[in-house]
Amino acid sequence: MQQNDISKHLVPVVVGGDILAYSYVRELHRAYGIARTIVLASRDIKMLSSSKFTDYRLIEGVTTREDVLYPALESIAREARASDPQAHLLVLGCDDVHARLLSSGKQRLEAAGFSVPYIDFSLLDEITQKRRFYELCEELDIPYPETRYFDCANGPADLPVDTFGYPLIAKPSNSAQFQDASIPRKRKIYEIESPDEMQQVWHDIRTSDYNAELVLQDFVPGGDDAIRTLTTFSDAEGNIRVVSGGQVCLQDHDPTALGNPLAIMGERQQDIIDAAARFLKRTGYRGMANFDIKYDSRDGSFRFFEVNTRCGRNTYYMSLGGVNFASLIVREFVLGEQIPYQEAYEPFLYCCVPAYVLKRSIRDEGLLKRALDTLGLTRDAYPLHYRPDSMMHGIWSSIMHLNQIRKFKRFYWDTDGKQLKE
Repeated sequence: MQQNDISKHLVPVVVGGDILAYSYVRELHRAYGIARTIVLASRDIKMLSSSKFTDYRLIEGVTTREDVLYPALESIAREARASDPQAHLLVLGCDDVHARLLSSGKQRLEAAGFSVPYIDFSLLDEITQKRRFYELCEELDIPYPETRYFDCANGPADLPVDTFGYPLIAKPSNSAQFQDASIPRKRKIYEIESPDEMQQVWHDIRTSDYNAELVLQDFVPGGDDAIRTLTTFSDAEGNIRVVSGGQVCLQDHDPTALGNPLAIMGERQQDIIDAAARFLKRTGYRGMANFDIKYDSRDGSFRFFEVNTRCGRNTYYMSLGGVNFASLIVREFVLGEQIPYQEAYEPFLYCCVPAYVLKRSIRDEGLLKRALDTLGLTRDAYPLHYRPDSMMHGIWSSIMHLNQIRKFKRFYWDTDGKQLKE
Protein backbone atom coordinates (compact mmCIF):
# COMPACT_ATOMS: atom_id res chain seq x y z
CA MET A 1 0.00 0.00 0.00
CA GLN A 2 0.97 3.62 -0.43
CA GLN A 3 0.45 6.35 2.18
CA ASN A 4 -2.44 7.94 0.28
CA ASP A 5 -4.26 4.58 0.07
CA ILE A 6 -4.56 4.18 3.83
CA SER A 7 -7.73 6.18 4.43
CA LYS A 8 -9.54 4.41 1.56
CA HIS A 9 -8.37 0.81 1.90
CA LEU A 10 -7.06 0.10 5.40
CA VAL A 11 -9.53 -1.84 7.57
CA PRO A 12 -8.35 -1.75 11.22
CA VAL A 13 -9.89 -4.22 13.65
CA VAL A 14 -9.40 -3.74 17.40
CA VAL A 15 -10.03 -6.59 19.86
CA GLY A 16 -11.11 -5.34 23.29
CA GLY A 17 -12.91 -2.38 24.80
CA ASP A 18 -10.64 -0.36 27.08
CA ILE A 19 -8.87 3.01 26.91
CA LEU A 20 -6.23 1.56 24.58
CA ALA A 21 -8.97 0.47 22.15
CA TYR A 22 -10.21 4.03 21.89
CA SER A 23 -6.63 5.33 21.69
CA TYR A 24 -6.15 3.22 18.55
CA VAL A 25 -9.41 4.55 17.11
CA ARG A 26 -8.65 8.24 17.69
CA GLU A 27 -5.00 8.06 16.60
CA LEU A 28 -5.84 6.16 13.38
CA HIS A 29 -8.40 8.83 12.62
CA ARG A 30 -6.01 11.61 13.53
CA ALA A 31 -3.15 10.20 11.44
CA TYR A 32 -5.02 8.93 8.38
CA GLY A 33 -8.61 10.14 8.59
CA ILE A 34 -9.89 6.57 8.99
CA ALA A 35 -13.61 7.06 9.47
CA ARG A 36 -14.45 3.68 11.02
CA THR A 37 -12.42 1.18 13.01
CA ILE A 38 -14.09 -2.16 13.70
CA VAL A 39 -14.06 -2.92 17.44
CA LEU A 40 -14.80 -6.46 18.66
CA ALA A 41 -15.97 -6.70 22.26
CA SER A 42 -17.89 -9.03 24.53
CA ARG A 43 -19.77 -6.27 26.39
CA ASP A 44 -21.05 -2.81 25.62
CA ILE A 45 -18.48 -0.19 26.61
CA LYS A 46 -20.42 3.01 26.00
CA MET A 47 -17.53 5.38 25.35
CA LEU A 48 -16.57 3.11 22.42
CA SER A 49 -19.95 2.00 21.13
CA SER A 50 -21.14 5.64 21.08
CA SER A 51 -18.15 6.81 19.04
CA LYS A 52 -18.88 7.82 15.46
CA PHE A 53 -15.46 6.43 14.53
CA THR A 54 -16.20 2.83 15.55
CA ASP A 55 -18.08 -0.06 14.02
CA TYR A 56 -18.78 -1.70 17.36
CA ARG A 57 -19.60 -5.42 17.29
CA LEU A 58 -20.63 -7.43 20.32
CA ILE A 59 -19.67 -11.11 20.09
CA GLU A 60 -19.79 -13.43 23.08
CA GLY A 61 -16.31 -14.80 23.88
CA VAL A 62 -14.52 -12.89 21.13
CA THR A 63 -11.93 -11.34 23.46
CA THR A 64 -10.89 -14.58 25.18
CA ARG A 65 -11.57 -17.60 22.95
CA GLU A 66 -9.64 -18.46 19.82
CA ASP A 67 -12.52 -20.59 18.48
CA VAL A 68 -14.62 -17.40 18.47
CA LEU A 69 -12.01 -14.77 17.61
CA TYR A 70 -10.36 -16.39 14.59
CA PRO A 71 -13.59 -17.17 12.70
CA ALA A 72 -14.89 -13.67 13.49
CA LEU A 73 -11.76 -12.11 12.01
CA GLU A 74 -11.88 -14.36 8.94
CA SER A 75 -15.50 -13.36 8.40
CA ILE A 76 -14.55 -9.67 8.61
CA ALA A 77 -11.78 -10.25 6.06
CA ARG A 78 -14.21 -11.83 3.59
CA GLU A 79 -16.70 -9.03 4.17
CA ALA A 80 -14.04 -6.34 3.62
CA ARG A 81 -12.65 -7.92 0.46
CA ALA A 82 -16.12 -8.39 -0.99
CA SER A 83 -16.82 -4.65 -0.76
CA ASP A 84 -13.26 -3.54 -1.58
CA PRO A 85 -10.86 -5.90 -3.41
CA GLN A 86 -7.98 -3.62 -2.38
CA ALA A 87 -8.83 -3.77 1.33
CA HIS A 88 -5.86 -4.31 3.64
CA LEU A 89 -6.68 -5.60 7.13
CA LEU A 90 -4.85 -4.84 10.38
CA VAL A 91 -5.69 -6.44 13.73
CA LEU A 92 -4.79 -4.89 17.08
CA GLY A 93 -5.30 -6.17 20.64
CA CYS A 94 -5.58 -4.45 24.00
CA ASP A 95 -4.24 -6.80 26.68
CA ASP A 96 -2.01 -9.82 27.34
CA VAL A 97 -4.68 -12.35 26.35
CA HIS A 98 -5.22 -10.64 23.00
CA ALA A 99 -1.48 -10.48 22.32
CA ARG A 100 -1.20 -14.23 22.94
CA LEU A 101 -4.23 -15.06 20.81
CA LEU A 102 -3.14 -12.89 17.89
CA SER A 103 0.46 -14.08 18.08
CA SER A 104 -0.41 -17.78 18.30
CA GLY A 105 -2.88 -17.40 15.42
CA LYS A 106 -0.61 -15.20 13.32
CA GLN A 107 -0.13 -17.67 10.46
CA ARG A 108 -3.86 -18.32 10.13
CA LEU A 109 -4.73 -14.61 10.33
CA GLU A 110 -2.06 -13.60 7.82
CA ALA A 111 -3.47 -16.21 5.44
CA ALA A 112 -6.84 -14.47 5.83
CA GLY A 113 -5.25 -11.17 4.79
CA PHE A 114 -4.39 -9.50 8.11
CA SER A 115 -1.23 -7.71 9.12
CA VAL A 116 -0.54 -9.01 12.64
CA PRO A 117 1.91 -6.67 14.43
CA TYR A 118 2.98 -9.08 17.18
CA ILE A 119 6.14 -11.11 17.68
CA ASP A 120 6.12 -14.84 16.97
CA PHE A 121 4.48 -16.87 19.69
CA SER A 122 7.62 -18.80 20.69
CA LEU A 123 9.37 -15.55 21.64
CA LEU A 124 6.24 -14.03 23.21
CA ASP A 125 5.68 -17.10 25.37
CA GLU A 126 9.33 -17.12 26.42
CA ILE A 127 9.81 -13.51 27.51
CA THR A 128 6.41 -13.07 29.18
CA GLN A 129 7.28 -15.83 31.67
CA LYS A 130 8.74 -13.92 34.60
CA ARG A 131 11.48 -16.47 35.30
CA ARG A 132 12.84 -16.27 31.74
CA PHE A 133 12.52 -12.48 31.66
CA TYR A 134 14.68 -12.19 34.78
CA GLU A 135 17.21 -14.70 33.39
CA LEU A 136 17.61 -12.39 30.40
CA CYS A 137 17.92 -9.39 32.71
CA GLU A 138 20.70 -11.20 34.57
CA GLU A 139 22.48 -12.00 31.32
CA LEU A 140 22.18 -8.39 30.08
CA ASP A 141 23.08 -6.69 33.38
CA ILE A 142 19.60 -5.19 33.78
CA PRO A 143 18.61 -4.61 37.44
CA TYR A 144 15.52 -6.48 38.68
CA PRO A 145 14.00 -7.25 42.11
CA GLU A 146 15.14 -10.21 44.22
CA THR A 147 12.72 -12.95 43.18
CA ARG A 148 11.53 -16.43 44.24
CA TYR A 149 9.29 -18.82 42.29
CA PHE A 150 6.74 -21.39 43.46
CA ASP A 151 4.96 -23.90 41.23
CA CYS A 152 1.20 -23.56 41.72
CA ALA A 153 0.49 -26.91 40.10
CA ASN A 154 2.97 -29.07 42.04
CA GLY A 155 4.22 -26.84 44.83
CA PRO A 156 3.96 -27.52 48.59
CA ALA A 157 0.67 -27.31 50.45
CA ASP A 158 2.20 -24.57 52.63
CA LEU A 159 4.97 -22.07 51.93
CA PRO A 160 7.81 -21.39 54.41
CA VAL A 161 6.26 -18.00 55.02
CA ASP A 162 8.21 -17.25 58.22
CA THR A 163 11.46 -17.24 56.22
CA PHE A 164 10.37 -14.35 53.96
CA GLY A 165 10.91 -10.65 54.58
CA TYR A 166 7.86 -8.38 54.63
CA PRO A 167 6.35 -6.46 52.99
CA LEU A 168 6.69 -8.37 49.73
CA ILE A 169 4.97 -8.51 46.36
CA ALA A 170 3.26 -11.62 44.98
CA LYS A 171 2.12 -11.88 41.37
CA PRO A 172 1.56 -14.52 38.68
CA SER A 173 4.34 -15.51 36.32
CA ASN A 174 1.77 -15.96 33.55
CA SER A 175 -0.49 -12.89 33.64
CA ALA A 176 -2.69 -14.02 30.74
CA GLN A 177 -3.57 -17.37 32.35
CA PHE A 178 -4.07 -15.72 35.73
CA GLN A 179 -6.50 -13.21 34.22
CA ASP A 180 -8.89 -16.03 33.29
CA ALA A 181 -8.44 -18.12 36.46
CA SER A 182 -11.10 -18.39 39.18
CA ILE A 183 -9.39 -17.39 42.43
CA PRO A 184 -10.97 -16.23 45.72
CA ARG A 185 -10.02 -12.67 46.67
CA LYS A 186 -8.09 -12.31 43.41
CA ARG A 187 -5.94 -9.23 42.89
CA LYS A 188 -3.82 -8.30 39.91
CA ILE A 189 -0.81 -7.79 42.19
CA TYR A 190 -0.69 -8.74 45.89
CA GLU A 191 0.94 -6.45 48.43
CA ILE A 192 1.69 -8.87 51.28
CA GLU A 193 2.29 -7.56 54.80
CA SER A 194 2.45 -10.68 57.02
CA PRO A 195 3.16 -14.45 56.99
CA ASP A 196 -0.51 -15.28 57.61
CA GLU A 197 -1.61 -13.18 54.64
CA MET A 198 1.04 -14.80 52.44
CA GLN A 199 -0.15 -18.28 53.39
CA GLN A 200 -3.78 -17.39 52.64
CA VAL A 201 -2.87 -15.98 49.22
CA TRP A 202 -0.85 -19.13 48.45
CA HIS A 203 -3.76 -21.40 49.43
CA ASP A 204 -6.19 -19.36 47.30
CA ILE A 205 -3.99 -19.60 44.20
CA ARG A 206 -2.55 -23.11 44.82
CA THR A 207 -6.04 -24.65 44.89
CA SER A 208 -7.34 -22.73 41.85
CA ASP A 209 -7.19 -23.51 38.13
CA TYR A 210 -4.08 -21.33 37.73
CA ASN A 211 -1.22 -23.80 37.25
CA ALA A 212 1.83 -21.68 36.38
CA GLU A 213 4.28 -20.15 38.85
CA LEU A 214 3.67 -17.61 41.60
CA VAL A 215 6.42 -14.99 41.81
CA LEU A 216 7.41 -13.51 45.18
CA GLN A 217 9.50 -10.35 45.05
CA ASP A 218 11.36 -8.04 47.33
CA PHE A 219 9.28 -4.90 47.86
CA VAL A 220 11.13 -2.01 46.23
CA PRO A 221 10.43 0.99 48.50
CA GLY A 222 8.53 3.98 47.18
CA GLY A 223 5.03 4.93 46.18
CA ASP A 224 3.43 5.50 42.80
CA ASP A 225 5.96 8.19 41.94
CA ALA A 226 8.83 5.67 42.05
CA ILE A 227 7.31 3.77 39.12
CA ARG A 228 8.63 4.38 35.61
CA THR A 229 7.25 3.27 32.26
CA LEU A 230 8.99 2.93 28.91
CA THR A 231 7.41 2.30 25.52
CA THR A 232 9.56 1.27 22.57
CA PHE A 233 9.05 0.52 18.91
CA SER A 234 11.75 -1.59 17.27
CA ASP A 235 12.50 -2.95 13.80
CA ALA A 236 12.94 -6.53 12.57
CA GLU A 237 16.53 -6.60 13.88
CA GLY A 238 15.49 -5.46 17.34
CA ASN A 239 16.84 -1.94 16.95
CA ILE A 240 14.87 0.79 18.75
CA ARG A 241 13.34 3.20 16.26
CA VAL A 242 11.08 5.20 18.59
CA VAL A 243 11.11 5.52 22.38
CA SER A 244 9.06 7.38 24.98
CA GLY A 245 8.64 7.08 28.72
CA GLY A 246 7.85 8.79 31.94
CA GLN A 247 7.40 8.93 35.68
CA VAL A 248 4.13 7.61 37.06
CA CYS A 249 2.51 10.25 39.23
CA LEU A 250 -0.53 8.13 40.09
CA GLN A 251 -1.63 4.57 39.37
CA ASP A 252 -4.99 2.84 39.61
CA HIS A 253 -5.53 1.44 43.12
CA ASP A 254 -8.51 -0.76 42.30
CA PRO A 255 -7.12 -4.25 43.20
CA THR A 256 -8.28 -5.59 39.82
CA ALA A 257 -6.40 -2.86 37.94
CA LEU A 258 -3.40 -2.13 40.16
CA GLY A 259 -0.36 -1.29 38.07
CA ASN A 260 -2.25 0.67 35.41
CA PRO A 261 -0.81 4.22 35.48
CA LEU A 262 -3.46 6.95 35.39
CA ALA A 263 -1.09 9.93 35.36
CA ILE A 264 2.33 9.84 33.66
CA MET A 265 4.69 12.77 33.26
CA GLY A 266 7.24 12.58 30.47
CA GLU A 267 10.74 11.85 31.75
CA ARG A 268 13.82 10.67 29.85
CA GLN A 269 16.20 8.29 31.66
CA GLN A 270 19.19 7.11 29.62
CA ASP A 271 19.85 4.08 31.87
CA ILE A 272 16.33 2.80 31.22
CA ILE A 273 16.59 3.33 27.45
CA ASP A 274 19.98 1.58 27.29
CA ALA A 275 18.73 -1.43 29.26
CA ALA A 276 15.62 -1.80 27.10
CA ALA A 277 17.74 -1.48 23.95
CA ARG A 278 19.95 -4.39 25.10
CA PHE A 279 16.90 -6.53 25.78
CA LEU A 280 15.21 -5.80 22.43
CA LYS A 281 18.40 -6.39 20.45
CA ARG A 282 19.17 -9.65 22.29
CA THR A 283 15.69 -11.04 21.59
CA GLY A 284 15.29 -9.60 18.06
CA TYR A 285 12.05 -7.97 19.16
CA ARG A 286 9.96 -6.26 16.48
CA GLY A 287 7.13 -3.83 17.12
CA MET A 288 5.66 -2.23 20.23
CA ALA A 289 6.86 -3.16 23.72
CA ASN A 290 6.09 -1.66 27.10
CA PHE A 291 8.39 -2.06 30.13
CA ASP A 292 7.39 -1.71 33.79
CA ILE A 293 10.19 -0.35 35.99
CA LYS A 294 10.65 1.05 39.49
CA TYR A 295 13.30 3.38 40.87
CA ASP A 296 15.11 1.84 43.86
CA SER A 297 16.20 4.63 46.19
CA ARG A 298 18.43 2.19 48.12
CA ASP A 299 21.03 2.06 45.35
CA GLY A 300 19.78 4.50 42.69
CA SER A 301 19.01 1.73 40.17
CA PHE A 302 15.98 1.34 37.91
CA ARG A 303 14.67 -2.19 38.42
CA PHE A 304 12.80 -3.86 35.55
CA PHE A 305 9.70 -5.88 36.46
CA GLU A 306 8.35 -7.13 33.13
CA VAL A 307 7.87 -6.52 29.43
CA ASN A 308 4.40 -6.31 27.90
CA THR A 309 4.57 -7.66 24.35
CA ARG A 310 2.07 -5.14 23.03
CA CYS A 311 1.00 -1.55 23.41
CA GLY A 312 0.28 -0.71 27.01
CA ARG A 313 -3.07 0.61 28.17
CA ASN A 314 -1.42 4.04 28.31
CA THR A 315 0.76 3.97 25.16
CA TYR A 316 -1.16 7.02 23.98
CA TYR A 317 1.45 8.98 25.94
CA MET A 318 3.86 8.39 23.04
CA SER A 319 1.50 10.47 20.90
CA LEU A 320 1.53 13.19 23.56
CA GLY A 321 5.32 13.06 23.41
CA GLY A 322 5.26 13.84 19.69
CA VAL A 323 4.97 10.55 17.74
CA ASN A 324 1.55 9.10 16.83
CA PHE A 325 1.89 5.57 18.18
CA ALA A 326 -0.74 3.98 15.92
CA SER A 327 0.96 5.37 12.83
CA LEU A 328 4.17 3.48 13.72
CA ILE A 329 2.31 0.18 13.47
CA VAL A 330 0.86 1.12 10.09
CA ARG A 331 4.18 2.38 8.75
CA GLU A 332 6.12 -0.75 9.79
CA PHE A 333 3.61 -3.55 9.25
CA VAL A 334 1.40 -2.20 6.43
CA LEU A 335 3.51 0.27 4.46
CA GLY A 336 6.87 -1.44 5.07
CA GLU A 337 8.64 1.84 5.77
CA GLN A 338 12.07 2.24 7.35
CA ILE A 339 11.35 4.38 10.38
CA PRO A 340 14.08 6.83 11.41
CA TYR A 341 15.12 7.00 15.07
CA GLN A 342 12.97 9.38 17.13
CA GLU A 343 12.38 10.17 20.79
CA ALA A 344 8.90 11.20 21.93
CA TYR A 345 9.64 13.33 24.97
CA GLU A 346 7.91 16.62 24.25
CA PRO A 347 6.59 17.82 27.66
CA PHE A 348 3.37 15.94 28.51
CA LEU A 349 1.17 14.71 31.30
CA TYR A 350 -0.93 11.70 30.31
CA CYS A 351 -3.87 11.96 32.70
CA CYS A 352 -7.05 9.90 33.11
CA VAL A 353 -8.23 11.51 36.35
CA PRO A 354 -9.61 14.97 37.21
CA ALA A 355 -7.13 17.50 38.59
CA TYR A 356 -8.96 17.17 41.95
CA VAL A 357 -7.75 13.56 42.21
CA LEU A 358 -4.16 14.62 41.53
CA LYS A 359 -4.36 17.34 44.20
CA ARG A 360 -5.77 14.99 46.83
CA SER A 361 -3.56 11.99 46.02
CA ILE A 362 -0.04 13.23 45.16
CA ARG A 363 1.72 13.92 48.44
CA ASP A 364 4.97 15.32 47.04
CA GLU A 365 4.17 19.01 46.64
CA GLY A 366 6.96 19.58 44.12
CA LEU A 367 5.80 16.70 41.94
CA LEU A 368 2.19 17.88 42.21
CA LYS A 369 3.11 21.37 41.05
CA ARG A 370 5.09 20.03 38.08
CA ALA A 371 2.23 17.69 37.19
CA LEU A 372 -0.41 20.43 37.28
CA ASP A 373 1.80 22.84 35.35
CA THR A 374 2.45 20.20 32.68
CA LEU A 375 -1.23 19.27 32.57
CA GLY A 376 -2.00 22.88 31.71
CA LEU A 377 0.36 22.67 28.73
CA THR A 378 -0.85 19.27 27.44
CA ARG A 379 -3.48 19.17 24.73
CA ASP A 380 -5.84 16.19 25.07
CA ALA A 381 -4.09 14.73 28.13
CA TYR A 382 -7.06 12.38 28.58
CA PRO A 383 -7.18 9.99 25.60
CA LEU A 384 -10.97 9.68 25.63
CA HIS A 385 -11.47 13.41 25.10
CA TYR A 386 -11.42 13.82 21.31
CA ARG A 387 -13.21 16.87 19.97
CA PRO A 388 -14.15 15.51 16.51
CA ASP A 389 -16.08 12.58 18.05
CA SER A 390 -19.81 12.43 18.85
CA MET A 391 -21.55 14.21 21.69
CA MET A 392 -22.59 10.89 23.26
CA HIS A 393 -19.00 9.66 23.23
CA GLY A 394 -18.00 12.86 25.00
CA ILE A 395 -20.68 12.36 27.66
CA TRP A 396 -19.67 8.77 28.39
CA SER A 397 -15.98 9.73 28.47
CA SER A 398 -16.71 12.48 30.99
CA ILE A 399 -18.69 10.03 33.14
CA MET A 400 -15.69 7.68 33.21
CA HIS A 401 -13.41 10.59 34.05
CA LEU A 402 -15.53 11.78 36.98
CA ASN A 403 -16.02 8.21 38.22
CA GLN A 404 -12.33 8.21 39.16
CA ILE A 405 -13.22 10.40 42.15
CA ARG A 406 -15.49 7.67 43.54
CA LYS A 407 -12.88 4.98 42.81
CA PHE A 408 -10.05 6.85 44.52
CA LYS A 409 -12.21 7.48 47.56
CA ARG A 410 -12.92 3.79 47.95
CA PHE A 411 -9.56 2.33 46.97
CA TYR A 412 -7.07 4.99 48.10
CA TRP A 413 -8.30 7.82 50.29
CA ASP A 414 -10.44 5.66 52.61
CA THR A 415 -7.62 3.10 52.96
CA ASP A 416 -4.92 5.73 53.61
CA GLY A 417 -3.07 4.56 50.51
CA LYS A 418 -2.95 0.87 51.46
CA GLN A 419 -4.25 -1.85 49.16
CA LEU A 420 -7.92 -2.69 49.75
CA LYS A 421 -8.19 -6.39 50.70
CA GLU A 422 -11.61 -8.00 50.76
